[in-house]
Amino acid sequence: MNVAFDGLTKRFGDVAAVDNVTMEMRDGEFVAFLGPSGCGKTTTLLMTAGIYRPTGGNIRFGERVMNQVQPKDRNIGMVFQSYALYPHMTVYENIVFPMRLKKTPKQVMDERARQVADKMGIGHLLNRRPGQLSGGQQQRVALGRALAKQPDLLLFDEPLSNLDARLRLTMRAEIKRLQMELRITSIYVTHDQVEAITMADRVAVMKDGQLQAFAPPHELYDEPRTQFVAGFVGNPPMDFAEVEVTFSGGDYYAAQSDFRIKVPSERAKKATVGRTVVMGIRPEDVSVAPIGARETVNGLRGEVYVVEPLVRDDLIDVVVGQNHFHVMADPMLGLTIGDHVELSFNTEKVQFFDAVTEQSLLWA
Repeated sequence: MNVAFDGLTKRFGDVAAVDNVTMEMRDGEFVAFLGPSGCGKTTTLLMTAGIYRPTGGNIRFGERVMNQVQPKDRNIGMVFQSYALYPHMTVYENIVFPMRLKKTPKQVMDERARQVADKMGIGHLLNRRPGQLSGGQQQRVALGRALAKQPDLLLFDEPLSNLDARLRLTMRAEIKRLQMELRITSIYVTHDQVEAITMADRVAVMKDGQLQAFAPPHELYDEPRTQFVAGFVGNPPMDFAEVEVTFSGGDYYAAQSDFRIKVPSERAKKATVGRTVVMGIRPEDVSVAPIGARETVNGLRGEVYVVEPLVRDDLIDVVVGQNHFHVMADPMLGLTIGDHVELSFNTEKVQFFDAVTEQSLLWA
């Protein structure tokens, strides 16, 4: 089922929780709503579910406008952060409860419940109550309950937030596998970019109630449309510095009082010579070495501010004048706080943003 928002808006008094959001999700697509707390992603989800009514704009399922349709009539399945299981009911009773409300025939209800329970790996737990289950098992029950009613649309509201890191990894894979098998259009709300990037076909990035970008994960990462998207998607996040683009001796440079680096002409031309812009570079596109250890291209000299061991790599924070640049480094380098180093940028990956509007100058 296609789902579309046309100028979707939700206001609480003078506050626009969701502000004129327009987007369309394809049939069978897995879409993640990603953003910090308070960005409007859950409010958008609740309007889709019918729990909130829009202040403006429309929600369409296929060609049908759903603004006034009751939640029970939308044929949606919801999976919550808190699981929302009935503690006095068994697993079986929790799974079949939505079907009972719709007066589904008992035999059909029983067959669906057992099929879903077996698919979720909880068929042997049907007679237990939620208090007798682990967090991962409870999450499977909640997902099974949503699937058993055979919804046209699945809605997830940060469903993995209460699980430990190992179980989150497992459940991410389980949810994605099931969604691909069943091809149910799904909307997944999360503030965790790893969940969004690993699970979704496309990601809607939101900030202050507004849609910043709606694109496949690789496009958000490689071709960010705004400075916010560039800084929010990617871990460790992109580093930024205000620079002026200059032209000298046939080459273009990104320069400020603390450094001057040569940048590719096709990127520099879009940033406009003589204009102050924001340059962005990701830590994985920067390399580091002790001073004098190698010949560097676009080398910048700086001092190690802090070293964060990540076992496989070290995350090095290097101070260059008033700027901080982060770099992923081999722990065998043995860098420590106070060491003087040289940084080399892969300038083919450098990004430029308008210093006022924060819009990309490369991908607008």
